[in-house]
Amino acid sequence: MSDEEIKVILIGESGTGKTSLINATMGLKFKDTVESTTTNSFSSKTVTINNKEYVLNLWDTIGQEKFRSLTKIFIKDSKIVILVYDITRKASFNELNFWLKMIQDILGDEPVLGICGNKSDLFVKEQVKEEEVKKYSQEKNIPFKLTSAKNPLSFNKFLEDLVKQYLEKRGVETVGTKDKIDLNNKKRNINGKKFC
Repeated sequence: MSDEEIKVILIGESGTGKTSLINATMGLKFKDTVESTTTNSFSSKTVTINNKEYVLNLWDTIGQEKFRSLTKIFIKDSKIVILVYDITRKASFNELNFWLKMIQDILGDEPVLGICGNKSDLFVKEQVKEEEVKKYSQEKNIPFKLTSAKNPLSFNKFLEDLVKQYLEKRGVETVGTKDKIDLNNKKRNINGKKFC
């Protein structure tokens, strides 16, 4: 992987909305029903920081238990890992420890981590209180953000913040820059073919 490419992986239980978040940040229209992901796939988009372009390869992983050994393979070389849970499903939040341990076992302390509480638009069905997650994120020293694929601005901003954190960790100055997202995106499966 070249210096200009950054591997970002979204990980978490099945049904937490990882695919919808990626679709939203790629500028695709929100769908109320999305089939469970059955193959790891990635989407590419560019971000410009200090007049330098970086390609973000956003990996969508399989959350189903029977595919977890396969997911481990795709974690390797990840620079940014976003742990996703569904605010309307307590069990998906409870599983964050499992996913975090998997990440740490494979990558150690290398990647930049973030916790994303998805489906914030369904707050009336909330099972996971924001205060509980804030406490958890502070204990783990991992940034946290509530998001919704129906309103991708919060996720896009969170993603940009994590990219800046990664670059700053590498000694790249990002303060005061005006960043732009290039919507010349490509969504592919792991074979490099277009993924719909």
